[in-house]
Formats: sequence, structure tokens, C-alpha cells
Amino acid sequence: MTIKVALAGAGAFGVKHLDGIKNIDGVEVVSLISRDLEKTKEVADKYGIGHITTKLEDSLAMKEVDAVILCTPTQMHAEQTIACLKAGKHVQVEIPLADSLKGAQDVVALQKQTGLVAMCGHTRRFNPSHQYVNQKITAGEFNIQQMDVQTYFFRRTNTNALGQPRSWTDHLLWHHAAHTVDLFAYQCNSPIVQANAIQGPIHPTLGIAMDMSIQLKAANGAICTLSLSFNNDGPLGTFFRYIGDTATYIARYDDLFTGKEEKIDVSKVAVSMNGIELQDREFFAAIKEGREPNSSVAKVFNCYQVLHDLEKQLNA
Repeated sequence: MTIKVALAGAGAFGVKHLDGIKNIDGVEVVSLISRDLEKTKEVADKYGIGHITTKLEDSLAMKEVDAVILCTPTQMHAEQTIACLKAGKHVQVEIPLADSLKGAQDVVALQKQTGLVAMCGHTRRFNPSHQYVNQKITAGEFNIQQMDVQTYFFRRTNTNALGQPRSWTDHLLWHHAAHTVDLFAYQCNSPIVQANAIQGPIHPTLGIAMDMSIQLKAANGAICTLSLSFNNDGPLGTFFRYIGDTATYIARYDDLFTGKEEKIDVSKVAVSMNGIELQDREFFAAIKEGREPNSSVAKVFNCYQVLHDLEKQLNA
């Protein structure tokens, strides 16, 4: 069976998915949705996609479409995921699942009702670097005592990863912190029982905090310190330090190092070294096998409960 896919969002992240899907057998992208028709056509021509539109509902009306991948602005995620499920389509939505607890609750409830595959792009669960650490934990060879995480960008204007203007505003808490909040609980295999946050000044035009600090504690006693900034003029991205009982690991996207900066070979951890491709492989495998995927909307829901509690604390 060939899974026919509609992809919404032809920006920097949508293209990462298209590059990953090229390597996966039995999957074909048949429709591309984005707000600028001319740019959408350019991307569609490059990847051999026959149908383009500016409206998600046009693609949802296509009978041949089995599944949808949403790489759209954060504020649209919950509403669009619900539209896909109501149209009878399997759906993978990029992180975050929603920008509110109610949005996340509504998606989880509808997925349960429909039984369709609904998955959220919590990519850190799939990066070979983090999978390597997870395998050590599962084998009983490593236990996390502390995670120290830095999520740093230089983004004082509203631009995306390619430096292009954005139609929406990114968010440190609901987007970037979601990666680490979920990963910490997932790697500890233990729920978060305590969470604290403080934030810096609100940007006068973007209307968001540009700096944030979060502390987490899991039920098993492990702790996590997360620093986030849009003001960092230096190396960009997220850097994870796992401090454990038998080793220290430093994860930078798909690469892994010891605490002494010796590179660890993670090339045999999975069939690819690309976390986005591995994430997409899990989505399509879950559809074909009729099972719940890793990072299903139900499995990542607790992350959004924690983000909601942190937001309440920051607004108090």
C-alpha cells in the first residue's frame, strides 16, 4: 500500500519533511498547501508534487489523501489537527500540539473517538543521539540524575530558520520548551511532579519573553534545568547534557558526545541519522501497522499540562 500524503507548510520545516520522505518507501506526497502560491509551486515542482493549494480544506477533500503532515504556525496546530481527524485523515502535527491546554485536550479527545493515528513531532524522541541514551536507560546501564539543557537562538526579529519573515510569532514556552519538557519525562520514564519558571522582559514589538529559565523534577528524583533565549549571539540550537550515575552525555541534535567531548558513533542506532526522517518513518509505520505511534498525541499530552501550569505561574 502507498500512503498518500498532503503536507501543509512549505517553509523551512516542511522542506525538512519532504527531504526525509524522499527516503521512505511506500509514501507519496500528492498535495502541498502553503499561503504563498508562487513559492508553493516552486517547492512542489522541485519535489514532483502534483497538487498545490493555499487551503487545507482543498487537500482534505481529496479522497486519495490518507494522511496529513502539518508544518504550519503554532497557533493553527490544534484547529488544523482537529480538521484532519474530522476529515478521516491520519495526522502528524509539528511540535507543539497546541498553544493552550484546552487545544491539546480537544485533539486528544477527538483522536480517541476516531481511532486514527494522530502524532506530534516531538523530534527529540527520534534523534539518534537521544535514542542511544534511551537504549542505555532501557538496558539499565544509565540513569539520569540531572539534565542541563540550553535552547538558544538569535531572533530579535520575526524570522524563521532560513532568515525569512514569519507570518506568526514563535514562543519559548509553548514551542521550544515543549521539546525538553517532554524529553525529560520520556527519558526518565517518570512523570514531572514539580515545575518552576521565571522569564525576562517582554519584547516591546513581538510581545513575548525573549529569555526564560525552567526547573523540572521527575517523580523518580531526577532534575532538569532548562535555559532558553532568543537573545543569544552565538551557537544556535539546543544542547543537552545528560548527567547520570555511570556517564555524562552531550547531545547536539543527531550527534552525541561524552562529557569529555569524545564523539560517540550513533550511526547504527537507527536506519537513518536524520531525526525528522525517523519521526516520519514512525508515523507511516504506525498507520500501516494500525498501532499507536511513539509521540502520539495521548503520549505527549502531559507535556502540555506542565506548560499550562508554567504559564499560569509566569502570568501570576
